[in-house]
Amino acid sequence: MAVDYTVIVVYLAGMLAMGWWGMRRARSKSEFLVAGRRLGPSLYSGTMAAIVLGGASTIGGVGLGYQYGLSGAWMVFTIGLGLLVLSVFFSARIARLKVYTVSEMLDLRYGGGRAGVISGVVMWAYTLMLAVTSTIAYATIFDVLFDMHRTVAIVLGGSIVVAYSTLGGMWSITLTDMVQFVVKTIGVLLLLLPIAVVKAGGFSEMKAQLPTEYFDPLGIGGETIFTYVLIYTFGMLIGQDIWQRVFTARSDRTAKWGGTVAGTYCLAYALAGAVIGTAARVLYPKLGSADDAFATIVKDELPVGVRGLVLAAALAAVMSTSSGALIACATVANNDIWSRLRGRTAEGERDEVQGNRAFILIMGLAVIATAIAIDNVVEALTVAYNLLVGGLLVPILGGLVWKRGTVHGALASVVVGGLAVIVLMATYGILANEPVYYGLLASLAAYLAVSLATPATDAAVLTAWRERLAGRSPELASEPVPAPR
Repeated sequence: MAVDYTVIVVYLAGMLAMGWWGMRRARSKSEFLVAGRRLGPSLYSGTMAAIVLGGASTIGGVGLGYQYGLSGAWMVFTIGLGLLVLSVFFSARIARLKVYTVSEMLDLRYGGGRAGVISGVVMWAYTLMLAVTSTIAYATIFDVLFDMHRTVAIVLGGSIVVAYSTLGGMWSITLTDMVQFVVKTIGVLLLLLPIAVVKAGGFSEMKAQLPTEYFDPLGIGGETIFTYVLIYTFGMLIGQDIWQRVFTARSDRTAKWGGTVAGTYCLAYALAGAVIGTAARVLYPKLGSADDAFATIVKDELPVGVRGLVLAAALAAVMSTSSGALIACATVANNDIWSRLRGRTAEGERDEVQGNRAFILIMGLAVIATAIAIDNVVEALTVAYNLLVGGLLVPILGGLVWKRGTVHGALASVVVGGLAVIVLMATYGILANEPVYYGLLASLAAYLAVSLATPATDAAVLTAWRERLAGRSPELASEPVPAPR
């Protein structure tokens, strides 16, 4: 195990070193929050894939494969599908807005008002819980590595992410995510996948040992697949953590095609996780929990050194999502909530960087404390996604595709959808499908009805919005021009 420990320690030290290097580049608000909006195709694709494929996609994806077979790929598959839809149909317009948060987009589209404030609170809650659930996953990985106590594991893993995120902001996160993308690719796709299949006796032996439904593409159930689409595919379209990565692209073309490559990679990753889980079912048919499949097959079947690299890949998956959610949470807290409460004031670039750095540190400490206190990870993440999709999907996509939508309609949509989700979760249970189904319908009905019943958005606001979408707004003059590469 000494070799495995060395691999992990070197990896963690490398993450901190990149955080320090990133600090030297983050000299302005744009550099700190969106990497200067100048990532090329390679960096953009790798980091986008890294953030969407976290611990849930890696450890959870293998667990679903263990439980359902190949159809267990659907959860991660719908994440990749959402990224593809975002990249092909919306990313170019989003990138041209040159904003920092989803709420700023709503302000631009609808002409300000309370919709942006309320959406900021909902988005903050979502990104906070996403960061919390990612941070909790450190307990699983460090338990396998060092037999470490849950609280110590969360504090250790969380502190490393908070440190490099606070130091260099998006530049540090971009550099670490790119390394994490490479580590995940090698560890999961190139090492664990073929080794697991070989150890299980190959596909013919897997088919002989398992029921036929394990190889049914729809074996997990149509209703479950539909729910995954609603929560994860639509969630990809509107999450601050995802949009903030789109804002880092240096051009429309980078955002569109780089995201398409990342989405395609996610589809392959989804299938790989399901196959690994299916192989684990053959090797260990009586595990106490499906989520133990990843740790068990890594611990028992991989040789020394390779085991350390694959565990580093799992750690990379968790850290990439955790850091992305953390900077998104801090960006929303500072720019959409705190700055509105105190009134926007002009600040120097250095002051803005220091302010955002302080918010990452504060939110990071809050994430670690909450992760220690929370027991049920699945319920926490479900609440976050239900509120995100039920409250924000309609006004965000409506603002992008329907010019008749109004600020009053957007506000009604957020409030009605959010309240409907909360009431229905209390009625049917947090893990039920009805809250997101009916909450989304209520949000859509409120948006359409109130928008049509209220005066149309001012023509000047819509004109400024169209100019911004086209990248011709004079307000963009303050943005740094991406350096050619």
